[in-house]
Amino acid sequence: MDLRKIKKLIELVEESGVTELEVSSGDESIRIAMATTGVQAMAPAVSVPVAAPKDAAPASPAQTLKAPMAGVFYQAPNPEADPFVSIGQQVNTGDVLCIIESMKMMNEVTSTMSGTVREIRVANAEAVATGTALFVIS
Repeated sequence: MDLRKIKKLIELVEESGVTELEVSSGDESIRIAMATTGVQAMAPAVSVPVAAPKDAAPASPAQTLKAPMAGVFYQAPNPEADPFVSIGQQVNTGDVLCIIESMKMMNEVTSTMSGTVREIRVANAEAVATGTALFVIS
């Protein structure tokens, strides 16, 4: 991989506020991880539905909802607020489950199904990749 491209990727990560970036091209791969110093002020949120697996049954079996994008997972709208959801809580289609901060944008992640939150698989302020399991809902 060209050194100029690596420098450009580092600049992109620094400017965007993303804490981690992984890029693969053919047999080459690079991962850039930045140290975080805490939660930044929240920008306006954008709703992003979490896609449920297409082969999942519509009945009550548990479904894993995954991150629609890479970024930082937040359980609440700000550090002083209560989490959007907790284990054992009933949720409906369209309910906000969390926020993923990506490129300094706060993206609300909403449920695509109704059910009970059985598991929360990531910690608050943890960096997640696209496709990371976030919640188990049944």
